[in-house]
Amino acid sequence: MEPEHLDVLIVGAGLSGIGAACHLQAEAPGKSFAILESRARLGGTWDLFRYPGIRSDSDMFTLGYDFKPWTAAKAIADGDSILDYIAATAREHGVEQAIRFNHRVVRAEWSSADARWTVTARRTDGSDADPGAGELVTLTCDFIFGCTGYYRYDEGYAPQFAGSERFRGELIHPQHWPEGFDHSGKRVVVIGSGATAVTLVPSMAERAAHVTMLQRSPSYVLSLPAKDPIADVLRRLLPQRVAYPIVRWKNVFLSSLVFQLSRRAPRFMKKVIRTGVARQLPDGYAVDTHFAPTYSPWDQRLCLVPNGDLFRSIRSGRASVVTDRIETFTERGLRLASGAELEADAIVTATGLNLLLLGGMSIAVDGQEVDLAKTVGYKGMMFSGIPNMALTIGYTNASWTLKGDLAAHYLARLLNHMRDNGYDRVEPLAPDPTRPTEPFIDLRSGYVLRSIDELPRQGERAPWRLHQNYVLDVALLKRGAIEDGALRFTRAGATTMATPPAQAVA
Repeated sequence: MEPEHLDVLIVGAGLSGIGAACHLQAEAPGKSFAILESRARLGGTWDLFRYPGIRSDSDMFTLGYDFKPWTAAKAIADGDSILDYIAATAREHGVEQAIRFNHRVVRAEWSSADARWTVTARRTDGSDADPGAGELVTLTCDFIFGCTGYYRYDEGYAPQFAGSERFRGELIHPQHWPEGFDHSGKRVVVIGSGATAVTLVPSMAERAAHVTMLQRSPSYVLSLPAKDPIADVLRRLLPQRVAYPIVRWKNVFLSSLVFQLSRRAPRFMKKVIRTGVARQLPDGYAVDTHFAPTYSPWDQRLCLVPNGDLFRSIRSGRASVVTDRIETFTERGLRLASGAELEADAIVTATGLNLLLLGGMSIAVDGQEVDLAKTVGYKGMMFSGIPNMALTIGYTNASWTLKGDLAAHYLARLLNHMRDNGYDRVEPLAPDPTRPTEPFIDLRSGYVLRSIDELPRQGERAPWRLHQNYVLDVALLKRGAIEDGALRFTRAGATTMATPPAQAVA
């Protein structure tokens, strides 16, 4: 029996995957597609994470889709509201029926002779308990679009802490929050200083006896209004379809301004951020100890806190920050390098993520295994030597969905171009090997540095660069030429190549 064949296989039913399906349906009509989702529900990140206070770390006018306005009052939204937004989008655009839940893609094999992928998925029970269990299912498709994010869903990063087995309280990783866990009246230590930690601390402080954020080193923390006053005014005065793109572009330019100032005038931005933090903390607070990183802004992501909730919880005395190193866990908590001890009933290890592209699927092209670390990214979404495959990797300095929308727009344009010209294969040509390459993601965050050698590389300039610039990507992905000399298109045994590979990045 021949396996089912699809024009496009979308992997992942989270924010990116649902958006991709909606774009594909509207902009490349007639293409058959399905969405394979390893879990039992849609939503991806926003269904997986269940820790207290889970929310967006950027505004919803840019984290929302370009085709579906965000209409809720809060610009910084809670996880349940975001999940409802994704589900409503899938329902309203009729892509729910295209999702096949409990299908974890494990392998994709390309055949040039057939000009198609053979994809193997494992039908699971929807849990992460045993990724190797379940029946294998085979499909074929012309094109794969990976919308799995870039971190591992079944396992968060957890360092080996000395003595952790001795601790008698609850030890929790935010990625695997225990259902029904009640922290009311408990002393809680949150290990970490990133986006998860600064979200957890004020949320848990509302009911805990006390919450301590224990960090090895500080992060930059920036307070933003939970509501966007300009958006509220525009939405009262203008139709939603007019107000939404105005607010979206306003926020794009503001976030871009902060990023560019951080890169070009880091001392100035350090001062601006520090001044903002100091204003929200008690007089005499050790701002430079707990909120003044040694690195420059945007070497790692900035942490956003709505309405300064983290600082409010510190001012109230319900939360505190300790900057120190862990020497060992004890039965009652933690002993620190300084000799101080922190007693705790529960310890939350908000220590980060493990990166994993394409959900960890293995890839082979004409029988040859592909090592992604030896490829070079094309327009931040395709890879040299891998035909008919793309993926969404969102911005690190702006909302993920800004790039997700552009990647989906580009995919639809690419598929339409191939249809109109009779092409059945498109492959980024490897750039000139004598030109230098760089790590694919230029953040210095721990989760990136831990996995940087497993990621693809990027070139010096377009189209081989993963830009962190929405305006530039609009020109490149939404308006730029499809045949730019760096892609090789094939039709019915004939190959067209506008530019030799050595000239592609010259």
